[in-house]
Amino acid sequence: MNILAGFADISIVQLLLVAGVALFASVVGGLAGYGTGALMPLVLVPLIGAEPVVPIIAISSIFTNISRFVAYVRYADRRRALIVISAAALTTALGAYGYTRLSGAGAALVIGSMLILSVPLRRFAKGRDIRISDAGLGAGAVGYGVVVGGTSGSGVILLSLLMAVGLEGAAVIATDAVISVATSIIKISVFGLAGAVTAQVLAFAILIGAISIPGAFLAKAFVERMPVHIHTAILDAAVITGGVVMISTAARSLFG
Repeated sequence: MNILAGFADISIVQLLLVAGVALFASVVGGLAGYGTGALMPLVLVPLIGAEPVVPIIAISSIFTNISRFVAYVRYADRRRALIVISAAALTTALGAYGYTRLSGAGAALVIGSMLILSVPLRRFAKGRDIRISDAGLGAGAVGYGVVVGGTSGSGVILLSLLMAVGLEGAAVIATDAVISVATSIIKISVFGLAGAVTAQVLAFAILIGAISIPGAFLAKAFVERMPVHIHTAILDAAVITGGVVMISTAARSLFG
């Protein structure tokens, strides 16, 4: 498989745009614990369509989350990570398989809807200061698996679950990274078996993953200096706007 063939129809300017957004998204993800999966569809969908987006982000997130885990390794809660991985493994595979059965418009609707819903969901969970037990974490992880398997930008659900069991700050980011690596491996396996991992998917995933590696370490350097609420507000606006654009495009394709 010629990976370079994945860039055959993409201009240098478009590749630089993807690389720039990947670096920005990885820094945001390193600061807030989420953002990469929410921001990358905004630039990828207009270039290559909605269908390859979730496989691309699943593969590239291996790079992103390993670098994030290395940067914050001493903060990770391995016991909570194991609870979520064990509970979400099967449903993640089922969610990924369901995604492979969607059309391009269907994929855009799923991704766009998840992006829009992620903002009020995060704000609701934060505002209610919800607390759950480890058993509740496992139960929530079952549902999370379905969503993460078939969508992009669902990281806010995992963050909400981890914060609800009492994790804070760097512990949330590090534990999220461990879990995300595991769920990404499951998704990649399903996408590979379904034939969704093409040369284009690999090319974009490797580009995004490689560019994203420094982002976690840049984020760590600024994590105590940058006002988190500012980039969170910008991210929320970008995510909602992108979700609306994707749904509108999909609706025109289906009903236009």
